[in-house]
Amino acid sequence: MPNFCAAPNCTRKSTQSDLAFFRFPRDPERCRIWVENCRRADLEAKTADQLNKHYRLCAKHFDPAMVCKTSPYRTVLKDTAIPTIFDLTSHLKNPHTRHRKRIKELTEEDLKKIKERRLASSIEQLNSKKDAAAEDSTSTNDDEPQLSTEERAFREYLRSLFEVLVMLGKQSIPFVAEKTSEVERMSNNFQALLDYRMNAGDEALKKRFEATAVNTEYCSATQQSQLLDICENTVREEILMEVRESRFFSLVTGDLVEFASEKHLPLFLRFVNTQNTLREEFVDFLLFDGDETALVERLEAQLTDRWGLSMEDCRGQAHKATGTTTTKMKAVAVLLMEKYPLALHMSCSHMALNIHLANNLPFPNVQVVMETLRRIGAFLRTPLTQDELETAISTHYQKNEEKGSALKQACSPGWAEQHSVFDVLLDMLPPLLLCMDNIRENADGKFAEATTADAYAIAETLADFEVIVTVVILKNVLVFTRAFGRNLQGETLDVFFAANSLTAVLHSLNEVNDNIDVYHEFWYEEAVNVANVMEIPVTIPRLFLRKQRAADVGEIQAEAYFKEYVTVPVIHGVMQEVEDMFSESNLKALKCLSLVPAVMGQMKFNTTEENYADVYRNDLPSPDTLAAELHCWRIKWKHRGKEVRLPTTIHETLQLPDVKFFPNVNSFLKVLSTLPVLKLEENKSETASEQLQAYLDGTPTKLWNKSLAMLNINTHVKHDLDVMVDKYCRLYPEDDPDPEAEEEVMK
Repeated sequence: MPNFCAAPNCTRKSTQSDLAFFRFPRDPERCRIWVENCRRADLEAKTADQLNKHYRLCAKHFDPAMVCKTSPYRTVLKDTAIPTIFDLTSHLKNPHTRHRKRIKELTEEDLKKIKERRLASSIEQLNSKKDAAAEDSTSTNDDEPQLSTEERAFREYLRSLFEVLVMLGKQSIPFVAEKTSEVERMSNNFQALLDYRMNAGDEALKKRFEATAVNTEYCSATQQSQLLDICENTVREEILMEVRESRFFSLVTGDLVEFASEKHLPLFLRFVNTQNTLREEFVDFLLFDGDETALVERLEAQLTDRWGLSMEDCRGQAHKATGTTTTKMKAVAVLLMEKYPLALHMSCSHMALNIHLANNLPFPNVQVVMETLRRIGAFLRTPLTQDELETAISTHYQKNEEKGSALKQACSPGWAEQHSVFDVLLDMLPPLLLCMDNIRENADGKFAEATTADAYAIAETLADFEVIVTVVILKNVLVFTRAFGRNLQGETLDVFFAANSLTAVLHSLNEVNDNIDVYHEFWYEEAVNVANVMEIPVTIPRLFLRKQRAADVGEIQAEAYFKEYVTVPVIHGVMQEVEDMFSESNLKALKCLSLVPAVMGQMKFNTTEENYADVYRNDLPSPDTLAAELHCWRIKWKHRGKEVRLPTTIHETLQLPDVKFFPNVNSFLKVLSTLPVLKLEENKSETASEQLQAYLDGTPTKLWNKSLAMLNINTHVKHDLDVMVDKYCRLYPEDDPDPEAEEEVMK
């Protein structure tokens, strides 16, 4: 697509000549001066990022001394360049000409300010001209490159380095080869690829190292770290620029990842881009250190101070945490909502609601079950262990082949992440214990020692009666939220009806709580039957008995113990989690999904979005006209032609060409779309969280690298090597190409 010049009375475009076109600067102050000099009133309302992305000025509007050629194919501006050459009068000769780029009329005060700025700019340009003349007093051709031969060579060398780094990230190649010897480790994959490029004819690299010692590294460890930081930050900035343009976003976090013995929290941002497409992008790893308050402060500083986002525009948050991390992330969510009430805390569309609820229960026995579930899921990923489990299922259910076949089908890959996970786990317990016993015995010697050790640990956990009781209780309590959670991960219509069915879910849980004695009796009997099948004794936990004897308290019966310490806490915890996760504000937001035409049609166009609109009233461009606009929106779809199909999703609705004529509805839908509980649109590519997991699974733990992970997960993001080179030269000027100094650094 050609670039068009944004200057008034300028009709140049990039396809007509080799003339260079320059983006508006991202620096707000410089950008404001560019707009002011252009005299384009319609550009004043746009942000620096919007102007940088969509508008250009051609080189004819800059003093030639401000334009530099760094190569035959690349022309850049000096950092202080300001456009000063404009034609503001030629349109007056033909007043009937239709003129898109309207020129702003200036007052005397405006003229005075511009003269002052232009005087300062002229002085600055004069100094720049003197500097350029001192660097090359013999140069009289404005088109000649302003960089010296050494500088051009240095930039070409940097470009080769960045190209190799980007390739490492895209192909998920570890930075360092996994070697046992320290001597072998000295030459890493990066150095090896640089060597390969030189042998293949990379002149920039050859010239750089042809005079160095044989054993000298091509790139020092310090420089490697600097290059990785530049790559990571450049890719992140491309994503953040889109988020800033979109304005509204939601924050999603993942399971902790450990780099260099420090735990980090993966951060994802969910937003609707300028093409009205919902995106969820990975942006960084946040150091997971300190208490909840410190973590919130670090998170805010990252988002606002470093990335230029506003937490006031955050419309949702979801935290996929496990184990002890769960309690801390719940506290973080509460603190964020206290400061930013519209950052609604919700469940994440990536995780089944029942698993999310169980992870959030702060009880040791429940956490043991959830950790064991994760270990079992990882253990059964190999074909060998999966075959052993299927054999154990066939053995255990040999008298009921139909149930055995159904269970084999139910425990296909990914079963531990499904809504019915606890139902499947309970049916699997007897054959699963049999499977672990067979693997730990390893009669055929086909399993490695590490595998048999894992099987032993899992078997010991499964043989604990408290674990069996906990699984039974979780299965029976969470059956009331299973359909609700499945609808939340369904289509827009399903989510809307799920929001309206929450009262029924809470009513069912309250009914269980009111009749807990009766329910517990049935559930405890079920647990005892499972334990008998598995030949596990019914016992009270040893630690509790020891404390009881020490306190000289009378013995408690097993059934009473598990009612007080398992059943009652679990039912109360689940009820509290559901109420917290689906507060009044959350439900109001989800009920606004009735703006989607298919939902309106299902409701016979008798919807009342106005009752819930207060949640996002300040986000709308014209809140005073909302009621009238919603009425027109309903009429539009109610009286559509028979051949017109009702859009079924937010994404489909936002793609409609005439949605722009309903600005409040358009804004409403964009904000709703970012909510973490809503599933991402179906597409062929993996989500960012899946790509992160694929990187972690495919790379040995000790070779994980934050910057390479960033490149690998965001392969779809533009990697501009020239921008990376420019950033490096600005940030590390001490690395400018003084050959003698460079040789000292390399040594």
